[in-house]
Amino acid sequence: MASLPFLNPAAVSIGDQRKGLDYWLLVLTLLLSGLGLVMVLSASGIMAERFWSDKYYFFKRHALFLVLGLSVMALAATLPRQWYMRPVHVWLLAVVGLLVLTIFSPLGVQAGGARRWLSLGPVNIQPLEVARVALVFYLASFFSRKQELIKSFHVGFLPPLCITGLLCVLLLAQPDFGGAASLVLLLCCISLVGGTRIVYLATTSFLALVAGVYLVLSSPYRLRRWFAFLDPFQDAQDAGYQLVQSLYALGSGGWLGVGLGAGKQKLFFLPAAHNDFIVAVLGEELGFLGLSLFFVLMGLLLWRGMRIALAQEDLQERFVGYGMVLILALGAFLNMAVVLGVVPPKGTPMPFLSYGGSSLVMSLFCVGVLLNLSRGGTR
Repeated sequence: MASLPFLNPAAVSIGDQRKGLDYWLLVLTLLLSGLGLVMVLSASGIMAERFWSDKYYFFKRHALFLVLGLSVMALAATLPRQWYMRPVHVWLLAVVGLLVLTIFSPLGVQAGGARRWLSLGPVNIQPLEVARVALVFYLASFFSRKQELIKSFHVGFLPPLCITGLLCVLLLAQPDFGGAASLVLLLCCISLVGGTRIVYLATTSFLALVAGVYLVLSSPYRLRRWFAFLDPFQDAQDAGYQLVQSLYALGSGGWLGVGLGAGKQKLFFLPAAHNDFIVAVLGEELGFLGLSLFFVLMGLLLWRGMRIALAQEDLQERFVGYGMVLILALGAFLNMAVVLGVVPPKGTPMPFLSYGGSSLVMSLFCVGVLLNLSRGGTR
């Protein structure tokens, strides 16, 4: 077990163990959040004026979400971290409760043939965003406590597999196929560095793949989206419409873009322009250079997060830091993969950039946890 660098504190250089608030991570987060605020204003103004008679409608709401998210980040960075890292079963029970309410209660919001949102007055919450954080806290606690038995299937892998499976079943009942897949990815990535036998992970991945193929083939809607993803221009006016418009936006941006606010795809051509496909608007208006700058900033943020995770001497805190980085990295990767047509369309927001309170607040919470870990000590 000690041969795994992730589990061996001695593998981290002395320079990486220096403690102190990571101001680079903080600055990068503020830059990305500020860019997101600007892009939400640019991408949503026309639609907001058309449907809400206020072109600043989404911008003002996103600004409020940002203030709330920054407050949550500050609390997560300053409060004793054990306050929210230890009660893993409270996190899990809360998430299960939220998912059940979303599916079976009148509070669940029906949109696009699925119930993925929970309406709490003027605010809608997406439990999936909380489920990712809760799963990371649980897996970090489990793998840090079970290292001596981690090679055993019944003790070292079956419990987290069952917990993840329960959350996935609830997500599939919404239905949210992509959300369930993201939880499976979190489980596999954390289990891999946690010391789980490769054969267990390979078998689980194969079974998950078989289940995914079955779900796609058994649903005409998913099947159409799959074939549209393979060749979106074959059905450019229906199933492939969103991806085609996304590619048009990225292609028309060129090197320098058409100018901030001057994009055309957001003029009711590209659905969800201010949300899941905001990266396409960024590419159209700021071009390849602007898009590259965004990904450089995101890459630097993920690097700082991994540096913080590897510097932790406590194994649970190291897993938590790694999990927080995974949540942000998988969100960014899956969103960009959808925008570029690498994977089938799935409603995955870009961390810090897309409009949406649940995603923004939980992304900033992840950063707050990393900032807390960067301060060192036992808090």
